[in-house]
Amino acid sequence: MSVKYIPVQWNTNKYIYDAVMLLGVALFLYVFLYAAPGILSHERPINSQVHNARAFGACAFVMLTVILCIGPLARLDPRFLPLLYNRRHFGVMTTFVAITHAGYIVDWYFAFSSSNKYEALLFANTSYGQLAGFPFEAFGIFALFILIVLAATSHDFWMKFLSPPLWKRIHYLIYPAYLSVVAHVSFGILQDQQNHVFTGIFMGGAVLVGGLHLMAALQERRADQALLAPTTEWVHVCDVSEMKDGFAKIKLLAGGDRVAVYLNAGKLSAISNACAHQNGPLGEGKIIDCLVTCPWHGFQYDVASGRSPAPFTEKVPTYNLKTEGTAVLVDVKANPPGTYVEPVPAPGQEGIS
Repeated sequence: MSVKYIPVQWNTNKYIYDAVMLLGVALFLYVFLYAAPGILSHERPINSQVHNARAFGACAFVMLTVILCIGPLARLDPRFLPLLYNRRHFGVMTTFVAITHAGYIVDWYFAFSSSNKYEALLFANTSYGQLAGFPFEAFGIFALFILIVLAATSHDFWMKFLSPPLWKRIHYLIYPAYLSVVAHVSFGILQDQQNHVFTGIFMGGAVLVGGLHLMAALQERRADQALLAPTTEWVHVCDVSEMKDGFAKIKLLAGGDRVAVYLNAGKLSAISNACAHQNGPLGEGKIIDCLVTCPWHGFQYDVASGRSPAPFTEKVPTYNLKTEGTAVLVDVKANPPGTYVEPVPAPGQEGIS
């Protein structure tokens, strides 16, 4: 795989992922619209336009909540990694569901305005100086705008064009978008609720997102403290006896970079732990034919040179290694991305191939 621009390559996993996602959306809408209207605050007579708007709005919120739970869950437990692989598909679908919700709202509440319905959406309520009656629509517009931007730039072409670091920063806007949705619901929808089932779902979802991110951050902090190397030119990584062929030991350097040291056919190589695609953890990938595969999206690199196999052009930094007895040490100064470093024979591993 590569961030080089190529048409979308569909495979069985993508089809299954999208099919399950579409089935989940359809099931949620069916339950909301037909199976349990009384439970979900529909006890008062409402027309189909408002009914549909509520269904798609609630669905978009639940989908966004699930999206933001996938990342920390994958960090807490690798078994959730398959959900991460095609998460962008989930985000694009969420955007379409949110647009549908906005369409129902505009076509019902502002269709009969004396001015253009989109102008009415922006200027019908300008009570920004008070809490009661605050124009919660502004939060929804802001969140929808961000979701559209993220969906429009989700393809790897934009990652290549903008550069992975900038693309990643742009996609961090999902967090202010979620906060804006929370504000949108809090200032608007919940004030009109007579039945508080959805209120409980909403609050539970927001707490779940915050709690999972906090748990993942604390776990990574503990792991970083255990991996942190002293501020010396050469740092101890591990003993060769602790290594498994085809896999890596990860070391956090004093400057904040992580290095992945691999044992491959009796020899040692070290590359950056951050994939050039989305900073995925290369050290969690397995070597096959001298290529390590990133567990997030399948990008591959030669562990001796840090280069992706031709015709792909991605590169990651490499590191110099040495051994003292059976101890493995790494130079804290990274080589430029794509620099070949001759693998170092691992003590006690002679003759292994």
